[in-house]
Amino acid sequence: MNDLSLTRLRTFAMVVEAGSFSAAATRLGLTQPAVSLQLRELERQLGVRLLERAGRRAVPTAAGHSLMEHAARIEASVSAALDAMADYAGGLSGRVLLGTGATACIYLFPPILRELRRLMPGIEFVVRTGITGDILRQVEEASLDIALVTLPATSRSLTITPVMEDEFVLIALKDEAAGLPRDLTPEAVAALPVLLYEPRALTRTLVDEWAGHAGITLKPVMELGSVEAIKQLVAAGLGCAILPSMAVPADGRLPLISRPLSPPLSRQLGIVLRTDKVLTRPLKAMIAALHQLARERRTAV
Repeated sequence: MNDLSLTRLRTFAMVVEAGSFSAAATRLGLTQPAVSLQLRELERQLGVRLLERAGRRAVPTAAGHSLMEHAARIEASVSAALDAMADYAGGLSGRVLLGTGATACIYLFPPILRELRRLMPGIEFVVRTGITGDILRQVEEASLDIALVTLPATSRSLTITPVMEDEFVLIALKDEAAGLPRDLTPEAVAALPVLLYEPRALTRTLVDEWAGHAGITLKPVMELGSVEAIKQLVAAGLGCAILPSMAVPADGRLPLISRPLSPPLSRQLGIVLRTDKVLTRPLKAMIAALHQLARERRTAV
């Protein structure tokens, strides 16, 4: 009873519609004995008589009438399911779960997501932010489809593709620019009131390593988990900060200036996927958009 055959249901419905076994067989491209066998098997399986003779016509019994109502709903549901799967197969429906850092989410992804949603209105693109370690674990667990994270990152279950470089800069209030050292070395930065990102973040680790290579330990006056909060505090005159350059757009909204570090420091961002991840059309489009953005950034430098 649990294995109700859609083929037998369709044959039954065709017999009722056509009014005879022979007419149904012709429409289905089957022999009349094959149609009769399917109907006998369906009646045996359900334990009820579905059809009876009324002259030369085959008409449904009371049970047959009831089954016809269910068969119509089943056929409609199956058709809807097939249509939905066709949309997924064609990349017209679905959801992409993306993981990245807060900075990339704010400054890289808005134009990408806007364009992808324009091209694929049936696809839901969901962005989750976090630190690199947490994001990588979620990709490994398949709770995220794809990620853009700060490298290095290693995992035997992940495919990691470097995609773009992002230079770090020191930002300060414009009014205090004249007082900055000419060369922003680790020693020079250590003498300034500096605000840094929280220690758990990989970008903070890179800054600490940059200073550590010169034998310097930076002692920030503040540690925050928000790039935007850091920028606002620098704009309020509470110190300078080292941030990824993508977080410092030259739009003049804040009275800030940016200066390169000496020696230069940059981070590498990479696309992360499970090695066994099936690349759907939306995922391929996301990957292509990230590579295109990387090319545009290199051209702009």
